[in-house]
Amino acid sequence: MKLLVTGASGLYGSKLTELAVKTGHQVYSFYSQHLPLHGIPIKADVSEREKLLSKFHELKPDAVVHAATLTDVDKCELNKKLAWKVNVEGTDNVANAAKTCGAFLLYISTDYVFDGEKGCYEETDLPSPMSYYAYTKLKAEEHVQDILNQYCIARPSVIYGANSAAGKVNFALWLLEKLRKKEQAKVFADQWNSPTLNMSLAEMTLEVLERKLTGIFHLSGATRISRLNFAELLAKTFGMDSSIFVASSIKDFSLPAKRPRDSSLNTSKAERTLKNRPLKIESALERLKREVETSS
Repeated sequence: MKLLVTGASGLYGSKLTELAVKTGHQVYSFYSQHLPLHGIPIKADVSEREKLLSKFHELKPDAVVHAATLTDVDKCELNKKLAWKVNVEGTDNVANAAKTCGAFLLYISTDYVFDGEKGCYEETDLPSPMSYYAYTKLKAEEHVQDILNQYCIARPSVIYGANSAAGKVNFALWLLEKLRKKEQAKVFADQWNSPTLNMSLAEMTLEVLERKLTGIFHLSGATRISRLNFAELLAKTFGMDSSIFVASSIKDFSLPAKRPRDSSLNTSKAERTLKNRPLKIESALERLKREVETSS
């Protein structure tokens, strides 16, 4: 399969391209700033419609994973024009380019499309975004659905992994750094989600692409857990002292963008459909530990 991945140097994109190359696929790794570690690197801006279309025509991919996005929730709130340009117009451009090539598209969305009032959201639940970031991701989902027939919208939640990517440290690595330095860290006790190991998400993604599964799938971790409980379980898995973590409330922080209180996802559909099923948090953290120990 000729696979094109946007955002290929990110936390998820880097793991997906690594796995796809190992699996024997021909991988084109689109990036904007940070050079990807895997696949054939191609510098591209998803907001440049004509240039993007030309690249797609040249490469003729069989499948496209669109992971390039502005993920900084507060930055999106403060710079709505940029957020719309990257997250909505960029997705529209990628979807149209995929359509002209007849390529299957998998779009990486987010659990933040939900307002967090219910939790354990199913694919059929009605989205209600709280922040501008979430609003742009939902609008991008709608563009994909309007433009294409052959597509999958995948919603993960708090992606983490064993390595930093694109110059960013993910939540799990930030916690591990605090544990190693024995530095006290405030962690939200009142925000729940479904943390997603990037390797697990990459495995599920490849299966969706290879089987051309269409529709919306919640491809997150299979466990609803608070940020604080995640931190404590991470410490336990690595045999470290979790007492450095101090329970805090999201209400105590003045942030530009609102966060959903409980954006955890129901993964029953993915569990019924996929061979590479969403991981329970204990299994995911054990895999993370092995990866961290292997890479150190």
